[in-house]
Amino acid sequence: MKYNFWFVVGSQDLYGEEVLKTVAERAQEMAEEMSKSLPYPLVYKVTAMSNSQIADIVKEANYDDTCAGIITWCHTFSPSKMWINGLANLQKPYCHFATQYNKEIPNDEIDMDFMNLNQAAHGDREHGFIAARLRMPRKVVAGYWKDEKVHKRIGDWMKAAVGVAVSKNLKVMRFGDNMREVAVTEGDKVEVQTKLGWQVNTWAVGDLVKEMNLVTEEEIDALMAEYEDKYEVNTTDISAIRYQAREEIAMKKMLDKNGCMAFTNTFQDLYGMEQLPGLATQHLMAQGYGYGGEGDWKVSAMTAIMKAMGEGGNGASAFMEDYTYNLEEGREYSLGAHMLEVCPSVADPAVKPKIETHHLGIGMNEKDPARLVFEGKEGDAIVVSLIDMGGRLRLICQDIHCVKPILPMPNLPVARVMWQAMPNLTEGIECWITAGGAHHTVLSYDVSYEQMKDWARMMDIEFVHITKDTTVDALEKELFLNDLAWKLK
Repeated sequence: MKYNFWFVVGSQDLYGEEVLKTVAERAQEMAEEMSKSLPYPLVYKVTAMSNSQIADIVKEANYDDTCAGIITWCHTFSPSKMWINGLANLQKPYCHFATQYNKEIPNDEIDMDFMNLNQAAHGDREHGFIAARLRMPRKVVAGYWKDEKVHKRIGDWMKAAVGVAVSKNLKVMRFGDNMREVAVTEGDKVEVQTKLGWQVNTWAVGDLVKEMNLVTEEEIDALMAEYEDKYEVNTTDISAIRYQAREEIAMKKMLDKNGCMAFTNTFQDLYGMEQLPGLATQHLMAQGYGYGGEGDWKVSAMTAIMKAMGEGGNGASAFMEDYTYNLEEGREYSLGAHMLEVCPSVADPAVKPKIETHHLGIGMNEKDPARLVFEGKEGDAIVVSLIDMGGRLRLICQDIHCVKPILPMPNLPVARVMWQAMPNLTEGIECWITAGGAHHTVLSYDVSYEQMKDWARMMDIEFVHITKDTTVDALEKELFLNDLAWKLK
């Protein structure tokens, strides 16, 4: 889907044709110039001057699948009552851009004509009031329309809004059910579809096996060539790699046929399969599909959404799990990994991931599964967990800093990422557990906490952010107040 965003400019019909013509010309210019540095096109649609115009453009936006959101600005004064009907019916993400055409006050030119034309400081405050009065979820960005930092903030909001568009149309394919007796991977699928748009359904593992049996050797040969180009083959068990290729081809066919961009499986249900998909899952994630282990459909969907929100529409985001800690004083780190399935988008770009085969030691595998083994790259990142609190959803986001693993771990045959959790390891653990964060997360280098906050606001769900300044006491108070506030919603 090629998304765009609509630029709707507010005014009124009291200024005369010449002023309104100038407003429209400037709005067109601004949209075209800003689009050159924004991740998605900004399309000027209308200078709105009446209730009916605004209501009509909102209806049009709601039913245009390519429109991922609207950005409003009031060049002149736009009486806010005319916006009520439109904004009350808006179903797309909404950003209020408070700016003005001129950067500085022109000392020699400023007169009443200039003041009548350039009333953004006046108009945006009137426009902002009605959104506050309607209690609308929105993003407010203030600044000069040519500034790079303004473009960065609007661009980041756009990516979050695209995450909403992806979410509203997301289908998750579950191969089998959840891992037995695990609590956090459960959830209310009806509520999630109502709130987030996700369609979460189950396909039998036997159906996947049937599809695998239809995969040809020629199809496997083609995918093997792709593997060999992207990765270093570090095993003599080529048959295990070919089996993963067979699994990937079959899963991709089923996903694409059913319009699914995310999937789950569990090592407890491998009916008719020799190996749990490892390399197959990792390579699908590298193509933008979401994944959740042990039947965790919530993290699978969030992986797909955050990938779509990242750089180029498929950013460095990966299914992740906290595995173990290094609690040595002064060297406190969390080691993240999973049995097989960490996306190579988060790998150190200087080193090719290696394809290896090893015994898994858990589940119903008849043969040793092939998987990619690599170290994650260094840099600031976040880990995100969506949990079902019973009656509402909570999105938990923690700031982290990823490092080169402090140990080589030569006998650990999985992809791994090591990081410093904020505010520090032990307090970070206490905050995460206090908030109810899951053991499965999405780790992302590309998506920021602000984007996830924007996404949560657009989706009308609770957002909790664990930062370098968070304390357990303060978080407990925040969660208590959140409980009260969300019970009243």
